[in-house]
Amino acid sequence: MNALTSKHRLIKAYTLDFGYIEIYPNFAIGSMNDGIDLTLENISSLASLAEIHYRNKNFGYISLRKNSYAIDPALYAYIKEVENLKAVAIVSTKEIFKHNYKIEKYFYGKEMKLFRNIENAIQWVHANCNDQ
Repeated sequence: MNALTSKHRLIKAYTLDFGYIEIYPNFAIGSMNDGIDLTLENISSLASLAEIHYRNKNFGYISLRKNSYAIDPALYAYIKEVENLKAVAIVSTKEIFKHNYKIEKYFYGKEMKLFRNIENAIQWVHANCNDQ
């Protein structure tokens, strides 16, 4: 993800026990560890980072799907409670994630889109998160 820092201002990076998160001015990029099961506790940790960095500001989340991991679609009920999270982009070229995306989009119910590359995802997130 470091190639992004030449185009976008990296604010802070976090290595968590379940993945890696980079914080930018109006979006975050996350890559989860291979083989994990995302839990409500993990989602709460991500929501806490969002509260620290995006309090009272719209933002988007970009999920880099390099690794295979499980997320219970029911967790999207909690994710969509983050009111200032305006867009979720999933970046993957793997066929399995196209199927997972359809299920996740159904449960999330807010702005979510699948991309093959990160720059297109960033452009889309910028367009959906302008609040000023």
